[in-house]
Amino acid sequence: MEGIFAIWQRDLKKFFRDRARLFGSFTMPILFLLIFGGGLSGTMESMMTGNLGEGSENFNYVEFIFPGIVSMTLLMTAIFSAMSIIEDKNFGYMKEILVSPISRVSIAVGKMSGAATVSTIQGVILFLLIPFLGLSYSIVSLLLVIPFMFLLGAALSGVGLLFASMIKSTQGFQLIVQILVMPMIFLSGALFPINNMPGWLNVIVKLNPVTYGVDVMKKIMIDVESLSSTVRETMGLNLTVFGRQVSVLEEILFILGFAILFVAIATVSFKHAHA
Repeated sequence: MEGIFAIWQRDLKKFFRDRARLFGSFTMPILFLLIFGGGLSGTMESMMTGNLGEGSENFNYVEFIFPGIVSMTLLMTAIFSAMSIIEDKNFGYMKEILVSPISRVSIAVGKMSGAATVSTIQGVILFLLIPFLGLSYSIVSLLLVIPFMFLLGAALSGVGLLFASMIKSTQGFQLIVQILVMPMIFLSGALFPINNMPGWLNVIVKLNPVTYGVDVMKKIMIDVESLSSTVRETMGLNLTVFGRQVSVLEEILFILGFAILFVAIATVSFKHAHA
């Protein structure tokens, strides 16, 4: 446990000392809020009211995408946090860790915990925008979603750790991760419904862990039951797998399993890493 705590603490200290990284990580989420929330909210809400009529008048598009924007922040922060592994390799710090008595599992868990904590902090900071956006999430729902944000951040950081353990340069890591991150965002339901995708894209959507993360966050933060069944169906709030609607518990268990799987894969990768 001491090894895990030491790695976790080091990553947090690096995060708080790097103000440029702290500021830069909010740029894209805020841009998406401005572009999609400000630019498309009127169109989406008018379309819902015009096409669906009664029951859709209370639909708020910004409220719909805000949990997705938070999930996007978790994804980007968690994965890009793994880039510190490449820096540690270049400066020799990773070699010191690998030859120390700390187990490879502890290294992977420590790194994932650090990335999950950092991403959760940044996600929570986005909550400060809620009053300015005119949204009204309950305090209870915001508190309930924080532990899940940590779990989702841990699961997504595992993806970054795997690539960081195999790639030698930060430039190569950034290129690969950018290619990976954008499809994960756009095929997750974060910004628009994903219930009318072509068959081959629908398979990718259902394999995407961010899909389940976004869905859980929406169901916790948004009062989904107050929306009409037609609105829920149109906006993709009734996520189904093999024709069966999945529950929040099943989605959480899937993400937990995803996190455990990538801890195991990252551990194996660290064993073969050349620091």
